[in-house]
Amino acid sequence: MQTQRIRLGTLMTASTFRHPGPLAITVATVDAMSGGRVELGIGAAWYEREHQAFGIPFPPTGERFDRLEEQLSILAGLWCTPRGERFSHDGKHYTLSECQNFPVPGSNGTGPAAGPPGFPAGRPRPRLIIGGAGPRRTPALAARFADEFNTGLTDGITERIANFRRICAGIGRDPATVRLSTTLPVCCGTTAAEAAQRAEALGDAGARLLGQGVVGVPADVLRRVEELAAAGVDTLYFHIYDAADTDHVRLLGSSVLPGTG
Repeated sequence: MQTQRIRLGTLMTASTFRHPGPLAITVATVDAMSGGRVELGIGAAWYEREHQAFGIPFPPTGERFDRLEEQLSILAGLWCTPRGERFSHDGKHYTLSECQNFPVPGSNGTGPAAGPPGFPAGRPRPRLIIGGAGPRRTPALAARFADEFNTGLTDGITERIANFRRICAGIGRDPATVRLSTTLPVCCGTTAAEAAQRAEALGDAGARLLGQGVVGVPADVLRRVEELAAAGVDTLYFHIYDAADTDHVRLLGSSVLPGTG
């Protein structure tokens, strides 16, 4: 409510973290509060250690995807239930009985006018991002439900995008209706030495992730952006590990963003 242009959301939340009914209502509430600026990114979950740390059950892979598929159906159902009507779902993992979606998402009319097959055209709602690097179930669910398919990090991105487009064609969905995104770890500096210093400050964990990213001056980042665009990416998220380093953010905004078109 204190911002006007920033889009709000998750990239990505684990579907194991929340029950889909309350999640749908929470997202719809923030969407209404922000004037239709919410994007929900969701995946099947992968990080078992995090689940152990918080005491969250971590089912086998197949079950996690089965649960995610039901969750996406529930999100679509609740967000698109007309005002005054109720939604029910009787599934293997989730059961909702006569649930009412309150508030109506995108009620100010700024949400997307059309969407994937799981959503009726013309009804404003939060944008849905489905992400992951798996070759089968993740892109299949994205083709059915998502406004955006996020490939995760950039390794193997050309093959993942080609696979996703084949899956879309197989179910009769135009892949051009889906935003294609990826995440690029970045440590940028006005000089190569400054960029290396930023990377070094992140330690071993940052170094591992930056192996799929860019450490260098703005021209180095722009070259990688151009390569990803040529591979089919139309939306790129910079993964910045030190959010307190606002000089880094300013540098990307002033020296990289203007060159991305």
